[in-house]
Amino acid sequence: MIASLTGTVRSLGPSAAVIEVSGVGMLVHCAPGTLARLRVGEQANVSTSLVVREDSLTLYGFADDDERELFELLQTANGVGPKVAQAVLSTLPVHEVRAAISLGEIGVLTRVPGIGKKGAERMVLDLRDKVGMLAAPATPGGEPTPIAPVAPWREQLLGALTGLGWSSGEAEGAVDALEPQAAEAIERDGRVEVAVLLRAALRSLSK
Repeated sequence: MIASLTGTVRSLGPSAAVIEVSGVGMLVHCAPGTLARLRVGEQANVSTSLVVREDSLTLYGFADDDERELFELLQTANGVGPKVAQAVLSTLPVHEVRAAISLGEIGVLTRVPGIGKKGAERMVLDLRDKVGMLAAPATPGGEPTPIAPVAPWREQLLGALTGLGWSSGEAEGAVDALEPQAAEAIERDGRVEVAVLLRAALRSLSK
């Protein structure tokens, strides 16, 4: 597997770049966010994933290893190929994709062109246990409702945020800001809904 490339950017197109490595021009298909970081004539380093088919070898490029790993994980879901996986990364940030899958947020996933409600539901079903976040039991209506007793909620929330790629400092700051909301929930209900706090933390960190 070709896990990364370092070379000179020779050309840029709407959906791909040509990166010259040791005299060989490699066509690398990239999401718009990755292409925006590249400049013709300059050195570039991109994480890559090689997709092998009977009639083709296609190289996909990413801004970092985290994007590449999510791209490869998405393809383990039934009905998701490289084009759909690339569309997901072109539409949503990595941490938002992971949160949507873990929390069963179908509406977020259907914002991706080519993914309908059934496809999003199948993606959540296939990948929820693989994204390394909170286990979230679903209610009869299909909405995840992870609930933590008073003591562990902070630890769970910190673990979820760092698992999504935020630094420990960023996660600590977001959790500290949610202390009043958590305290209010504890006083009112005697428990904390981690999913609710996680959504609030992600909104805060994404600003």
